[in-house]
Order: sequence, then C-alpha cells, then structure tokens
Amino acid sequence: MNNAELIVAILKAAGVSHGFGIPSGNVLPLIEAMRTGGIEYVLTAHEGSAGFAADVMGRQTGAPGFCLATLGPGATNLATGVGDAFLDRSPMIAITCTLNSYQLGRRLQMLIDHHALFKPITKATLPLDFNNVAETVTRAVELAMTEPRGPVHLDLPEDVSLAPAKRAVVPERIDIHRRPAPQAASIAKAAGLLSAAKRPLAVIGSNAMRMTDPDLLRRVVEHFNLPFLTTTMAKGLIDDAHPLALGCIERSCRQVQRRFVAGADLMVGLGYDTIEVEYEAWLGGVPLLQVDMEPVDVDATVTVAGEVTGALDAGLTSLLELPGEVAHWRDDELEAQRALFQSTLRPESTGFTPHEAIDIVRDVLPGEGVLAFDVGAHTHQIASQWQAPAPRRFLITNGWSSMGFGLPAAIAAKIAEPERPVVCVLGDGCFQMTCGELATAKRLGLSLPVVVLDDRWLSLIQIKQARRQFGIYGSNVQEEEYRDPPEHYFGVPAHGVRDGAALRVALTAALAADGPTVIEAIVNADHYMETVFD
Repeated sequence: MNNAELIVAILKAAGVSHGFGIPSGNVLPLIEAMRTGGIEYVLTAHEGSAGFAADVMGRQTGAPGFCLATLGPGATNLATGVGDAFLDRSPMIAITCTLNSYQLGRRLQMLIDHHALFKPITKATLPLDFNNVAETVTRAVELAMTEPRGPVHLDLPEDVSLAPAKRAVVPERIDIHRRPAPQAASIAKAAGLLSAAKRPLAVIGSNAMRMTDPDLLRRVVEHFNLPFLTTTMAKGLIDDAHPLALGCIERSCRQVQRRFVAGADLMVGLGYDTIEVEYEAWLGGVPLLQVDMEPVDVDATVTVAGEVTGALDAGLTSLLELPGEVAHWRDDELEAQRALFQSTLRPESTGFTPHEAIDIVRDVLPGEGVLAFDVGAHTHQIASQWQAPAPRRFLITNGWSSMGFGLPAAIAAKIAEPERPVVCVLGDGCFQMTCGELATAKRLGLSLPVVVLDDRWLSLIQIKQARRQFGIYGSNVQEEEYRDPPEHYFGVPAHGVRDGAALRVALTAALAADGPTVIEAIVNADHYMETVFD
C-alpha cells in the first residue's frame, strides 16, 4: 500500500463515498488510488464547484465531504468551496496535491504556500510527509467531524503520495469529541425565564442542522407551545406547515417579521448561529435565552437573559423535562401573521413573476424532494416563500453566501440520494457562472431539472444600487431582448418558458427525464424592489 492508497482507505472507512475535483499530473496518484480503493472520482468543471459539492455531501451524508485539486490555481479555485464549508459548518477533507517534497519552499511554477492560503478558511491545514500519513489523515477526519464541524486541508506532495505507507493503520472507528451536557444551573435559569414569559417566541438556527435527533426541536416547541421562526439554512428542521411555524427571518419582507417579533417578551434561540444573521439586526429589545452548543455571540445592544450551552441534543432533552405550555399566543394571532407574511411576499405584478415561478416549482416538486438554489435576489424570495417539510430538503449557503453554490449542491444532493427528486433554481448570473457543471450532471446521468430565473440583471445588486441612489451600472447580465435558449447546453436539453403553465409542463417532464434539463424561465422581477429588504 502506498500513501495515496492509505489516504483513500482511511477516508472510505470514515464514510466517504465520492471525491470531487479536477485532475493534474500531481493529482493522478490519488485518483488512481480512488479508482482501486472504491471512492468514486467526480470530475467537475471547476474546482470551486468541487468544493461546493463536497460541502453538500458532508451535510447530506453526515460523513466528511471530499474534494481535491492541484497546486497553485487549482488550490485557489478550490478555496471558494472550502470557505463555504468553513462558514456553513460542513465537515470536509480538502486535499491539494503539490510538487515533490524536496521542491517545496522554492520559487517554482504554480507553487504557493497552500497552508497560508487555507489557514483562515479551515479548522486546520496539515502537511503530509513520508512518516505521518495515517495519523494525520485520521486526525483530519476527527477535526472535521468535531463540533463545530468544518473543513480540514491536507497538502500532499506527489512523492509522498507514491511512497510506500509506513504504519498503514486504517482505524476501525474514529473517536469524535462530543460537547458536554449543559450545566444544571443554566437549565434551572431557563426554566424560570420560560415560566415567567407571557409571549415567548423561538428561532431555530443552522447549528441545529447537525443535531443527532432534530425531532427534539419539534418536541420542544410543542411542549412549550412556542411559535417559532427559522433562519434560512434551518428551514425544514420542523415542517414549515406546522401550526406553530411563522416562517423565515431576515429575507424578503423582513419588516413584517420584525414587527411581530417586537411583540414578544422572550426570544429562545435554538441552535442559533449568528453566521447567518446577527441578533442585533432584528431582535430589538426582546430578551434572549440562547440554547446552543456554543456561547452566545452578541454585542452590548442585546439583552442575554440566559444561556444553555453544551451538547444541543442534551440541552433540548433537559428542557423537555421542565413544565410545559408556557406560551400565551392566540391561534388567530399566529394565523394572521402567517397570512400577512405570505400575502406580502406575493404583491400584484405584471407578467410572469419569480414568486409565481417559485410557487409552481414547490407545487410540482414532490414533498420528499430537495431544492438546491443559489445566491441572489431570488434567494431572499425563496427563503421566505418556500415551504420546507423536513431536514436536508432545502440547500443554500448563508454563511459564506457565495454565488455558484446551487448547481454543484444539486448534483451532490442527487449523488447522495439518487432516488430522491432534486431541483436546482438559480438566477441568470449564477447560471453563467456555473453552467459548465451541466456537463458534470449529464456525464453522471442525473435526472436534474435546472430552473433559471432569467431577468437579465444581477437583481440583488440592482436593488442595492437603487436603494443607495447609485447609478444602475455593471449589473446588467444581458443587453439584447430575450430570445429562446439554444436547444441544448453541452448536450443537455434546454427549454424556454414565459408563463406558469409552460413552466409546470416543462418541470414535470424534466423530473421524469433520465438526465438533466435546463428550463429558462423569463420573469419580470420588478416585485423584488418591494419584497427584498422590506
């Protein structure tokens, strides 16, 4: 066994099934080890996409995602996807395959300091040498999977990759450090706050995505009769159709939600990670009880009434042992808020609107299906409007928040669960950035509808320019009038639709196809000016 084969064996034992990347000569020994060792290599169109896909594999499977690239520009391209996993807290192993070990530190073609590059965007960046491969890769997996989860970078010289392995030990299991249970005193204080509250609300955040038993969230809000909101990434941890659900915060029509929050007398943060949006942006003067695996992260404007810090599953289990039914919200109040929020998201507009297109995608996609989408004005609309029924059915980046996420994420979601329908929705700017990944989806034979909301603008930038009274400049994606798309992109069939009925027909057919399909939906996005940021 050489070191490349040992790396693959350890990763496979840790649950890794696929690795995403682009090859070069330095990468070939590791790809060969993947071929013989049973980890499938997925050739992407760009290393950044490889990182995004690995991020989502980590989210969907619970094992580390795996991506690999060559040195220099391959590494810098990969860094975008690695940063995504870092801020969105996804477990990942990212390997850069570099020159021979005796060449490191010299001024040679493509060679840069990979450790300096990845240090700010990983939990650790570790060199692999002739003597340390087994223990270093094992440690990398342990670090990636320990909370808060995230990416670990390994730098692999080519001669190390090919050298015979020393201490070729593949661990039967890798021990992951667990958070301790919260202290009893913090639970007692939480009990007092909850019993005294007359109009408490809960907000569920992205740290809760990594709970062992996410159903604890539903049991807690029902136990205390707590109406709840969610951040963007946490949608679906409890079914959005739950009678206590009030929708997403800090996306489209955020002021509707902020006004309702102002009427609460306690906010209970459940797994709330401020990487998505800081409390200071929307909480106002409402006191906070934070229940999370990490200490609360706020400035002096937020009143922290209590903290329950430790293993999140254990903390919520302790809350369930307290007396319940503390909230005093009326059912008609909650229903009126839900109705107001949803109606405000769908203002009267001319033509075929993004909110109409999103509703049609939600209606056609089966309940067990997965939505992956990208970053832009449509992100705000989808986050507020979409009904997510279950965990891991709603994929977006909201910590790193990078354009280019949607299509690689959808590909990874389909690889992780081939039997589950997946749809990708993205804007025209994001599509231009990652359309090469259609070839990846076609090569893999993935049934994957890709709905492009085409409005000819980087609409989120246009809105920000208008609000700041800047000129509308540099945000126009297409100058000429709309025209029908080509019949295919990279052999992937493409269809243009200009109304809801045509989108419904095209999407229904695309879900039944044996490969990917592009559906270009020409929309009038004027309503974004009313909904995004208001």
